[in-house]
Amino acid sequence: MVDIFPFPAVRPPPSAAPLVAAVPYDVVTTEEAAACIRKNRSSFLRVSRPDAELPGVPPYDATVYARAREVLSEFRAKGLLVQDGAPAMYLYRVTGNGNDFLGLGCTVSVRDYEENAIRRHELTRYDKEEDRTRHIDAVNAHSGPVVLLFEDRNDTHGVLEALWNRLGKEDAEVKWDDGTVHRVKCVTGEEDISSLERIFRAVPRLYIADGHHRAKSAVNVCLMRKVEGRLTSEATRFLGVIFAHDRVKIHGYSRLVSDLSGLSPQEFMDRLKGCFSIIPCGEVDTRAFHIQPGHFAPEDFHVIHMFLGGTWYECGCPREKGTDRIAALDVSVLQREVLTGILGITDPRGDPRLHYLGGARPIADLEAMVRTGGYAVAFSMQPVGVGTVIEIADAGGIMPPKSTWFEPKLLSGLVVHTLD
Repeated sequence: MVDIFPFPAVRPPPSAAPLVAAVPYDVVTTEEAAACIRKNRSSFLRVSRPDAELPGVPPYDATVYARAREVLSEFRAKGLLVQDGAPAMYLYRVTGNGNDFLGLGCTVSVRDYEENAIRRHELTRYDKEEDRTRHIDAVNAHSGPVVLLFEDRNDTHGVLEALWNRLGKEDAEVKWDDGTVHRVKCVTGEEDISSLERIFRAVPRLYIADGHHRAKSAVNVCLMRKVEGRLTSEATRFLGVIFAHDRVKIHGYSRLVSDLSGLSPQEFMDRLKGCFSIIPCGEVDTRAFHIQPGHFAPEDFHVIHMFLGGTWYECGCPREKGTDRIAALDVSVLQREVLTGILGITDPRGDPRLHYLGGARPIADLEAMVRTGGYAVAFSMQPVGVGTVIEIADAGGIMPPKSTWFEPKLLSGLVVHTLD
């Protein structure tokens, strides 16, 4: 059983939504965020990535978090963000590029997180967790939602769809650069809210799809404020948008390595042949998010695509029967046999030689990062099934860092949850 709650969101009026909406804080570099802000001073990145406006200031300096608080207050004073007069829930729809995602925006309980009714499948990175903890506490708000999943056994998605169709005009509509359209409808009816609360009380658990750092940081703020005697009921909850498990998409998460640990490309290839059969791919569709296996069947082989020396290769090794769920992941095999075994990267959460690129980026972007000389090799991973993610979370397992890239990616600034 999980509890969901309405809340009075701080959000832009319809006319301001396209100006305020911004990509999640963690999908852009400081330089990319700064460029967005230069073009649009109303971008919510000024709240979520205040470091982008403070060149020369260390990213975790207290000044950075104070700036985030100041900008949020500024946006509210200017009417770019306005708080709803009563608690509500929020339907959030993302369409475009052949996809249609519909989720429910609400708050969920820190207690459910602590008691494992909200389950996770990844560890957080210490620096990112500390950053978001300080950010939430400073701005007194959850500025970005956690994307949550539930196993939809009773067509709850159909209930959300019917509610969407029954409600009137959108409260916000944003046409984004990637071809998607983000729309929000406010659910204010007491009967509708009570019905949604009742439906989700029958859901045994939720799963974090995207936002492990945001969730853990919200828990940290709750516990910190409890100790300090300044806990409010809203601080015992955090912002989420909940989707049915069969209504999302998962992409692989690419790996890039800056050097070959002193090996020449040929020496690295020779070492790799001790683990994998390797076949050149020939032409690949660089517009795609991942390369379709052409030589090895994924049900029988671990399949990894590698870009080295200007050529794509398909690398395959047989799956072993009886291997546990985590060890059987392609990313686990890559980490064990290649990143650690050959390149000496033992800390995938902190080694500066290892970098990640989200899966909803075309293969061309991955190629370009190697061709420009910044990286020696890139690995494109096959997507993991959502059922596998749920099985691992239910078993209490932790997947390797950056094993999954979920869609939809929700914009920040359209729905903000304050802690007062």
